[in-house]
Amino acid sequence: MPDTAPAKRRIAFVLVEDFALMSFAAVTEPLRAANLLAGEEIYEVFHFAAGPGTPGMANSSSAASVAVAGLGDAAGVYDLAFVVAGGDPVGFDDNRVFQWLRRQARHGCVLGGVSGGPAVLVNAGVMENRRMTLHWEHAAALAERHPGLLLERTLYVVDRDRITCAGGTAPLDMMHALIAEHHGADFARKVSDWFMHTDVRPAGGPQRAGLAERYGTSRHAVLAAIEAMENHIADPLPLADLAQLVGVSARHLNRQFNTALGCSAGAFYRNLRLEKSRELLRQTDLPVLEIALAAGFSGAAHFAAAHRKRFGEAPSRHRLEAPRRRQLFAAGLNHF
Repeated sequence: MPDTAPAKRRIAFVLVEDFALMSFAAVTEPLRAANLLAGEEIYEVFHFAAGPGTPGMANSSSAASVAVAGLGDAAGVYDLAFVVAGGDPVGFDDNRVFQWLRRQARHGCVLGGVSGGPAVLVNAGVMENRRMTLHWEHAAALAERHPGLLLERTLYVVDRDRITCAGGTAPLDMMHALIAEHHGADFARKVSDWFMHTDVRPAGGPQRAGLAERYGTSRHAVLAAIEAMENHIADPLPLADLAQLVGVSARHLNRQFNTALGCSAGAFYRNLRLEKSRELLRQTDLPVLEIALAAGFSGAAHFAAAHRKRFGEAPSRHRLEAPRRRQLFAAGLNHF
């Protein structure tokens, strides 16, 4: 684990009654293992009930219970706060929980949702103009209630200060990426190995092939850097940070990209962001400026110039009419 790792992070879990037990275990157990392997508490974990607020037990989907405190005891601001939900998260309506989430967001807390948890974040009004995913069971109902959502058919999505995950075993992949960002890829691999989680999937799986198959390379530094890039579309990481994250020098990382993919790491990253912007142009009615920011560009003019250079035409040429978008939605292409 890097010597530069910050002080321990405070992570809150807000459990909605009938929460998905497997999803909860897959997102919390890597934190326990990280503390064990680090030999110190690098993650301090808190459990709260998304209910009336008295201390007690929150019941999971399999009737197993977790000891929780009420949100009234959730003092201060957390580094991350995950909502874990099952049952009927689309219909979840608790203004007290929504206010708590909005307050955490205003004070810089990264908000996350697991399984049905992203639906609770949407209902709280904290997912505007953010890409997201959630469990397929809840996707159609949520999309019908909130047609402007940027829903993706993926395992997990990291968009700036929001992290959403489809649940099941996908949190294991998400937590690998998160721990790698906090403490380096080597330490994250140790945590994944602890659970015999040897085949870590990218954020975009399983609808797409694995990174190695997709890009035709087995170079660890390149694959680890691409995974980090996919998790930082809206807030691009500098080359030096990418290199440090995967444990090589910036010069070596560029050399690896040129050898494996025929372009620099920076050029690959820019093209990856432009491909994501094209998806948003085709799938949403968001203003071009919002799409530019969601793809990590500083403004509409900068984005338009980069888009024209990459695709040979203005961003507006990729817009689809609303009936065509609905047709793609019904077919399940790129969307839930």
